[in-house]
Amino acid sequence: MFRFALTVTFMSTLTHLEADRATVAAAPRDRIVSGPLALVFLSSSAVLTSFYLLLSVTPVYAARAGAGSAGAGLVTGVLLLGTVAAEVAASALMRRYRYRTLVGAGAALMGIPALALLSGGPLVVVAAVSVVRGFGFGLSTVVMGALTAALLPPERRGEGLGLYGVVASLPGVVALPSGVWLAGHYGFAVVVLMTAATALVPLAAFRWLPGTTDPRETDRHAGTGEQPPGLVASLRDDAARRLGLIFAASTVAAGVIVSFLPLAAGVSGDTAAIGLLAQALTAAVGRWWEGRHGDRHGHAGLLAPGLVIASLGMIAMIWLAFPAAVIAGMCLFGAGFGIIQNATLALMIDRLSAPGPGTASALWNLAYDAGYGAGPAVFGLFVGHTGYPVAFAFTGVLMLAALPAGRRERAAAAGAGRDRGPARRR
Repeated sequence: MFRFALTVTFMSTLTHLEADRATVAAAPRDRIVSGPLALVFLSSSAVLTSFYLLLSVTPVYAARAGAGSAGAGLVTGVLLLGTVAAEVAASALMRRYRYRTLVGAGAALMGIPALALLSGGPLVVVAAVSVVRGFGFGLSTVVMGALTAALLPPERRGEGLGLYGVVASLPGVVALPSGVWLAGHYGFAVVVLMTAATALVPLAAFRWLPGTTDPRETDRHAGTGEQPPGLVASLRDDAARRLGLIFAASTVAAGVIVSFLPLAAGVSGDTAAIGLLAQALTAAVGRWWEGRHGDRHGHAGLLAPGLVIASLGMIAMIWLAFPAAVIAGMCLFGAGFGIIQNATLALMIDRLSAPGPGTASALWNLAYDAGYGAGPAVFGLFVGHTGYPVAFAFTGVLMLAALPAGRRERAAAAGAGRDRGPARRR
């Protein structure tokens, strides 16, 4: 009798296990990429391609037109100025206008003014086109970042943001060198036409892009007359300021690398090109890996390791005379930078989720461009006194100043029970 009962119990247990296994297998798993998100990815890739095609070509065009190095610097400076202005204004604009309207406006501001460069106008025309394109680019990136965050399933948001980072990295890898090559072989006009065409791609997808990130949020605020907090109000939040500081510390170094590695004495053109490519590729991999890991174990715990890895990559540049050290350093820096990029964006969206992801996207992009622009400006002031190896290594050491902020963010997340990824499907 006992043996019979044991057999029945064992068979019953097996039956239940098989049923549970079938239930788990049949349970639907939210996809990362939906139809609307694929259109956002396509639009973002097109806008970034348009941006990078002219990024290095316009300063050269201005210099050859007689504006000199000062004119070349002015063109890049006003482009950044327009971008930052859009990022500051984007949060307020997203509270008043539909998201696809803003995406279309950003695309038009990037594409149509570029055609004015076909006339070969003076520096003032080139500068005016650059500032308008910068505003369109800043507006587009903030809105599409917000749309991406809102269209992702919450339990896979980090992984999805990492995938978005990979999509956003490819245009820089391909279009940045392609613009210079096309201008040298086929002329400036060809690059301008390609720039305008790629910028206007989002207009073709305009009809199918989402109007808002979350219609329920729009209805709730409209019904109560309440306005969700904007960018300035978000800066009063301690966590938002900490995350912005951590991210800006890494983008300072990123701006320094892109601007000065090709100019560093002792670094050949081939080594610089390979190093920059390695940095871009490892940053994309770092963003994707951080997303998968952060969804399961929390993003805040990766801030300090990301800072340390990126810092070690910069410190390795003290051996600029050795190509292997340069490339290894760029791989380390890229991996750490990618981790910080994705972790800070995911955490900002989590902290500032009440009004929707628009404010978080605006703050993240503002920190990106502020650090990216300030880093080279300050680096150029002291590199003449220290030399490139010491200046690069010192930049890496300065990044570590953000470590206390990273530790505080991890402690705050753990104390609030948020340093674990969203609940996963079992």
